[in-house]
Amino acid sequence: MSFEVRAVHRGCQMGAYKARRVLELIRGRSASQALDDLRHDRHRASRYIYKVLASAVANALQNPTVRANRLVVSKTWAHDGPPLPGGMRVRPGPQGRAMPIKKRTCHIHVYVADPQAAASQGEVGGEE
Repeated sequence: MSFEVRAVHRGCQMGAYKARRVLELIRGRSASQALDDLRHDRHRASRYIYKVLASAVANALQNPTVRANRLVVSKTWAHDGPPLPGGMRVRPGPQGRAMPIKKRTCHIHVYVADPQAAASQGEVGGEE
């Protein structure tokens, strides 16, 4: 069992589908390699995901048994959030109708894990 830490960005102003495309690129990679990839990626979502991943790494490093070079991006996902408020903005639809503009948001979740930290925690805790 590995030591796992998460970070979440709620209410990110983009669709979940656009964030999922970038999250699939970093899932399963080492945290340092994923941060480098996100820094040079051209997608708009990579800026937000970079900040969430950096936050997850910082959260994990609060534990003294965790090493930054062993961290791996274990789980990532994005799901729909509530639409942005702001009144009823419309655009033309078929046959003269008005269609609402949906301003979508999403919640981005990133988990990082250190597979070797849990084993050393068990030894410190006195389990045999």
